[in-house]
Amino acid sequence: MKIDVKTYLVEHDLTIYEVAKRSGYGYTTLHKSFNKRQTDATPLNIRDLDALARAQHVQMWEILRDLESHYMN
Repeated sequence: MKIDVKTYLVEHDLTIYEVAKRSGYGYTTLHKSFNKRQTDATPLNIRDLDALARAQHVQMWEILRDLESHYMN
């Protein structure tokens, strides 16, 4: 299972830069993570979920639920 993070960002009017700035995580770290080729073993990590949640002021489980419901490839 792969998660389409780029589409999630577009549909939520976010950029990697905005997520990095709002969450406190480094831009380079998130850019590499969101643009990496996903495998079945590493589709998305906790840091990425935390960054998205902090950027939108929601809980990580809400982000995960949304990603699982609407952004799985």
